[in-house]
Amino acid sequence: MDNLKLTYFDIQGGRAGAARLALHVGRIAFEDRRFAFSEFAEVRKSTPLSQVPTLHINDLQVTQSGAITRYVGKLAGLYPENALQALLCDEVMDALEDVNIKIAATFGLTGDELKNARLALVAGPLPKYLRWLEQQLDSHGGEYFADNRLTIADLCAFVNLRALSSGNLDHVPTGLVEAVAPKLNAHMQRIAGIAAIAQYYAKAALS
Repeated sequence: MDNLKLTYFDIQGGRAGAARLALHVGRIAFEDRRFAFSEFAEVRKSTPLSQVPTLHINDLQVTQSGAITRYVGKLAGLYPENALQALLCDEVMDALEDVNIKIAATFGLTGDELKNARLALVAGPLPKYLRWLEQQLDSHGGEYFADNRLTIADLCAFVNLRALSSGNLDHVPTGLVEAVAPKLNAHMQRIAGIAAIAQYYAKAALS
């Protein structure tokens, strides 16, 4: 079996959150290398594009969070083999990355500039994407985003919506998802209740 090492910040979500969950759900052994934000300047010197996450597969180091998540999703049996269902999975993941990019653009802002930027997201782009995601979920059966089963699309949605609802993003209401897309909020709660995922977060809370 290949030796896997996933390198990312010491946080529960972010761009490596779904990959970590997939590996855990799939019971795939890997080294979970976490580091503090203060160490990033040094860590990035050894990464291909000066960014994280990265995944080492034996001596091969790869980058790009989407590619990593899809790869480990395949290892864990959480990525569709059917081409159309894989497309539906990818569509959701790419839309969530759009949301990540929009939110990331507000990082580093302060004061009224931050407040105005975040309120603008809450007033327009975030509800638009949340409603679209809810529509996708509903049109694909209401329980999962693709393949009528748990896939990395569900894990990506869970990680990102959990972060959006955490209260850690100033000026983004914790009840935004529930207010705008209640079925999407119910999906987040349902995924959180999966035994392996609940166990993962319970263990993290104790560490």
